[in-house]
Amino acid sequence: MTPAELGLWKQLKSKNLCGLIFRRQFGIGPYIVDFYCPELRLAIELDGNSHFGKEAEAYDRVRQTYIEAFGVHFLRFLNNKVYEDLESVLETIKKEAERLKGNGK
Repeated sequence: MTPAELGLWKQLKSKNLCGLIFRRQFGIGPYIVDFYCPELRLAIELDGNSHFGKEAEAYDRVRQTYIEAFGVHFLRFLNNKVYEDLESVLETIKKEAERLKGNGK
């Protein structure tokens, strides 16, 4: 795990966030997402330098489209956002969790 992933994982593990269970490095088809909440069908991805550039961005689009076809919702954050404003990242995740719970997923 990257340092950004470790920092976010500390906040997501053991039902620390809204009592939700998150898995890390979770496989969906041939792909692995950084974090996944099965109850909400919510994937969370952290993007570092390896995600920039035309080829990487195209790969991420294909990968996300494939995973979304299974009814999975995505949240993406830049690693820097996790380092610089973790509280905002957690607040965004909480709001999305509330939205998904309210919509019956």
